[in-house]
Amino acid sequence: MSFLSRIGQRQAGRVLNPRRAIVAAVAAASLVTLGACTIDTDRSTDDTSATGEKQEKKVGITASVKDGAEGVNPTETVTLTSDKAMSDVSLMDGAGNVIEGKLNKDKTEWRSTGGMEYGSAYTLTATNGETDLNQTFTTVQPNVLTNAYLAPLDGATVGVGQSIALKLDSVPTDRKAVQDAISIKTEPKVDGAFYWISNTEVRWRPENYWKPGITVTVDAKLRGVDLGDGLYSANNRKAKFTIGDDIRAVVDDAAKTMTVTKNGQTLKTMPTSNGRDNTQWATPNGVYQIGDQYEALTMDSNTFGYSEAEGGYVTDVSYATQMSYSGIYIHAAPWSVWAQGSQNTSHGCINLSMENANWVYQNFKRGDIVTVKNSTGPTLPGYDGLGDWNIDWATWKAGNAGDGPQY
Repeated sequence: MSFLSRIGQRQAGRVLNPRRAIVAAVAAASLVTLGACTIDTDRSTDDTSATGEKQEKKVGITASVKDGAEGVNPTETVTLTSDKAMSDVSLMDGAGNVIEGKLNKDKTEWRSTGGMEYGSAYTLTATNGETDLNQTFTTVQPNVLTNAYLAPLDGATVGVGQSIALKLDSVPTDRKAVQDAISIKTEPKVDGAFYWISNTEVRWRPENYWKPGITVTVDAKLRGVDLGDGLYSANNRKAKFTIGDDIRAVVDDAAKTMTVTKNGQTLKTMPTSNGRDNTQWATPNGVYQIGDQYEALTMDSNTFGYSEAEGGYVTDVSYATQMSYSGIYIHAAPWSVWAQGSQNTSHGCINLSMENANWVYQNFKRGDIVTVKNSTGPTLPGYDGLGDWNIDWATWKAGNAGDGPQY
């Protein structure tokens, strides 16, 4: 299934063109070559004019970026400082787009407030009445540019089993750089750890389920960070979400029932028909966290490599609640009501009546927990998108950032 309810259409990472050469005329426009990022006019001189008078000391302007610098981080704040009030300060790209900035009260310091782009040339100019500054630099050119996606979304209320997920379009070879760029703050404080469930997706979760009422703020400042081999993110991501009521379900395959609790109190027990016993379709045991929900959904086993000729299916279903990336859902199956509570007939999904499936659809949310037990199937892998809690805490806490991409 798609990541984050198919939030935005993914854009594959694209290899960008080599850095545009800075037109030679830009460099030639500077009549005097000045040292580093400072126009050094503070130095007094003993030279005298034709009249024998000593020249006056000039006031310099210092820039945080060196003249002619290459590979500058586009997220960097460019600053200018001067001993005298400055005017006509400008930071502009080659197309004439101005990067916003602000002078302090006495106009002796200027700081950029707008963001720069990757792989672009910039001209920085200013004057203080005695000294003029005019210099150029270029920002870093990514080898590959990727997009980042974050779940949960800002403002969401999620279940006690919700992991924080960050997904990239391209494979980062420096996983630690990705993790270091992500700040996670909880109120009250909850400790957790990162773990990569695929080459492009990292998760963060606590040791135990969240407590209702906790607020979580995630700030992924990825832009400008080399994620390995020149891979850079086109965007940052930020979200603040809340942990809602503790909704859990237990599917007992032996009893063919699904029992739902809310904050420890039983709400409902429903008959089920699950994946066929002792077959490849047997519903895996283990802990699942709820993902997407659809009022109507076409389920197609061809997307998992099983054609109808091989016993697969293409079926339209109602009130589908996702349990795994591999296609396990709780959904309405009016055709199997006769078997619900007594016999397993599905391809792995939890079959309910139309009424009960609608109830689950209305009462469950992303991150709620479903535990399947007593099935003849294996355990849901922790790498199956929504099976994070099936990876033991010792393994999860140890992390796998140092492993690098696994092919």
